[in-house]
Amino acid sequence: MAAKKTFVLRVDEDVYKALEKWAADDFRSVNGQIEFLIDAALKKAGRKKESKDTGKEKQGK
Repeated sequence: MAAKKTFVLRVDEDVYKALEKWAADDFRSVNGQIEFLIDAALKKAGRKKESKDTGKEKQGK
């Protein structure tokens, strides 16, 4: 796994509460939810290629 970069993110309190609820609904931490959303957005925008492992998971479903 690649090393992770740490940084501060400031968000509106209402945005954080919504993220917190969404994360709980998906059984993730808020940090994990933000990582998931950023990763999905990067892939959708064509700025990040899907890994080979991810492709295999999709075929298995």
